Amino acid sequence: MGAVKISVSEEKLNIAMLSVHSCPIGRIGSKDTGGMSIYIRELSAELGKQGHHVDVFTRAHDPTDSEIREVGQGVRLIHLRAGEVKDIRKTMVYSYLDDFASNLEDFRQSRGLSYDLIHSHYWLSGCVGRLMKELWQVPQMMMFHTLGVVKNATGIGEDEADIRIERELRMVKDCDRIIAATERERDDLINYYHTSPGRVAVVPCGVDLELFHRIDKELARCYLGLDERPTILFVGRIEALKGIDDLLRAMACLKDCERLRLMVVGGDEHSQPELGRLRKLAFSLDIGNSVDFIGMVDQQELPYYYNAADVCVIPSYYESFGLVALESLACGTPIVATRVGIIESLFKYHNAGYIVDDHEPAHLAEGIISVLSNPGLCAEIAKESRAMVASFGWMDVARDINKQYQVMLGCREVLPC
Repeated sequence: MGAVKISVSEEKLNIAMLSVHSCPIGRIGSKDTGGMSIYIRELSAELGKQGHHVDVFTRAHDPTDSEIREVGQGVRLIHLRAGEVKDIRKTMVYSYLDDFASNLEDFRQSRGLSYDLIHSHYWLSGCVGRLMKELWQVPQMMMFHTLGVVKNATGIGEDEADIRIERELRMVKDCDRIIAATERERDDLINYYHTSPGRVAVVPCGVDLELFHRIDKELARCYLGLDERPTILFVGRIEALKGIDDLLRAMACLKDCERLRLMVVGGDEHSQPELGRLRKLAFSLDIGNSVDFIGMVDQQELPYYYNAADVCVIPSYYESFGLVALESLACGTPIVATRVGIIESLFKYHNAGYIVDDHEPAHLAEGIISVLSNPGLCAEIAKESRAMVASFGWMDVARDINKQYQVMLGCREVLPC
């Protein structure tokens, strides 16, 4: 039986947004602060501009942070105590979820607040959202951002804990609506988690089209102090799933690689052991002088790196979305990427560079050479790339999420059966 269509008024909503383990205003690129934080920050801001009121709840991790911080029109960031007020490993946060939920309810009651819905991000937030859903008798929307079963299926890095898998399986049954960032993620939810197709809506993530834009390549290189060598770029966290080892080995496969430059952007103090290992690997491959490990770069500086590069490589084994692809294309820079996240959808209608079918370094190298040796393609992509990403603005994302809020509020019990 199909879903019953119910007319829902587009009223202004009071939204409880949960991001328990990751502060949305933390420094992007640091440990546990990445694409999800950008998503929550940008989505909340746009929802606020639309007239909704959004309270974003996160775990207090810095004694200098105020409990409540106004972060935009109609948007507040609220730090709640859950364990000691300091940065802790993500895996430890689970032990403090009951404290977080209790303090969230105390905050709500003490201020006489009520919320129309809960929008939870990542499985840890979903655990708290499940408790609040029952207590407040309001629906919960879930966005997982990454899926434990799918990460484990890659066979790369440490396995996700059984408790995460167990909780995710429970959440897909208990929550009222699930947002997937890509069709691939929707299929993963159906195939790995046996989610009802009618429970999942696909709403892509967005990109800041004002921040990420074309800059003259020579100007960008001058700003960064770079010479004229062809430049390959990697942007992302320094972890096994990102496939940086494969990229380094691909560099070693390139003819005259000493005439090329690879810039690896990403990594904070927690990444130093892995960065040290990657540096040793680069020198063992005899490409140490061709690789620059840049470290963390402020978001405002990133457009210069994208514009200075001739190609951006995304060699990941798993991405729930792949925001780097949109950022690169918004700056007019071609991509070479594995089939993760949004990549296949981008290439479905546009030639954005080169897709690699597997993780063989030789095949990555082939993709890089294919782009670098085709200036006509690069010029075409630079010309057409803004059109490729025009529909991924955050205003569009917020509009589509709001539609899903209205669907959820209007027909929680009439999804397909």
